[in-house]
Amino acid sequence: MERKDRFVTLLLDDGSRFHGKSFGFEKPVAGEVVFNTAMMGYPESLTDPSYAGQLMALTYPLVGNYGTPPFSIEPNGLPTFMESEKIHAEAIIVSDYSYEYSHWNAVESLADWLKREQIPGITGIDTRELTKVLREHGVMMGRIIFDDSPKEGEQMPDYEAINYVDRVSCKEVIRYQPANLPLGEAKKVVLVDCGVKTNIIRSLLKRNVEVIRVPWNYDFNHLEFDGLFISNGPGDPDTCGEAVRNIQKAMQNPKLPIFGICMGNQLLSKAGGASIYKLKYGHRSHNQPVRMVGTERCFITSQNHGYAVDNNTLGAGWEPLFINMNDGSNEGIRHKTNPWFSAQFHPEAASGPTDTAFLFDEFVKLL
Repeated sequence: MERKDRFVTLLLDDGSRFHGKSFGFEKPVAGEVVFNTAMMGYPESLTDPSYAGQLMALTYPLVGNYGTPPFSIEPNGLPTFMESEKIHAEAIIVSDYSYEYSHWNAVESLADWLKREQIPGITGIDTRELTKVLREHGVMMGRIIFDDSPKEGEQMPDYEAINYVDRVSCKEVIRYQPANLPLGEAKKVVLVDCGVKTNIIRSLLKRNVEVIRVPWNYDFNHLEFDGLFISNGPGDPDTCGEAVRNIQKAMQNPKLPIFGICMGNQLLSKAGGASIYKLKYGHRSHNQPVRMVGTERCFITSQNHGYAVDNNTLGAGWEPLFINMNDGSNEGIRHKTNPWFSAQFHPEAASGPTDTAFLFDEFVKLL
């Protein structure tokens, strides 16, 4: 079947224009333009709720050559191969899209998946130049418009003003039981869902923990539970005041184990009195080096965040746990006396690396 290409333009806030062709769903979109330097993992990244509101540019040049895995759902309601129930990124931007794919677990092409979920994809963009612009200027808002209908361009949203966590969080309490323990025997962990990646829930269930997933602004303190987990999520943590207040209530019990990942690191820090700032272009990749403070232990980590904790604002009882070796920014905190800690990176990383998965073991030991 002959392919009819539609030409598109990516228009950035500073007036920069990048021209390419559409390979996904054909509709104009707008959002914050960010870049991801991972070499693989586009099914997981696209379905990561932390990309809500963003146009995701991949720096690795060849994308789509291994297709898309099946969107199968496990008996517990979790997708087998994806990080949530749908694509959350507003669009994907690549240098060279592979129209042919080959992989043992692929059931459709990336293009077909994008069209089914009505998500635009652009190919033929000079992603090296785009990344240089974003690194120099910082992340900025952008629009994808179709050259044959330029007046269809979406209005530019105010990324910081939108509570994306509220958009992607679950709307009711959901319970997940570990497969290896009889009902009622597992330790219970409340998971504050700010846009949780499925592999976080899988990682807890694998360690025989019952997960009580609650909406981001739900006051969980009346429930019976043994530990508190605060998930990753999109957008500005300053829009999540209700979550911070509920975490502060839980912190009135100094023996309650608390673990946060990504947005969870920022919300735990805010609950402890620290402030957050926006990074120039964020960390989005599978190759961010971090060092555990006070040691020479370094780890390669997967990350996806645009904000960071200001180490200088941590309260007297807190200290940095990890530091980014590229820019010195905070990558986790811990309380000096209470069992509270967090990581800015993703120890559950899918599709890898898994160097820091031991943090889940450390949390479960505390329960």
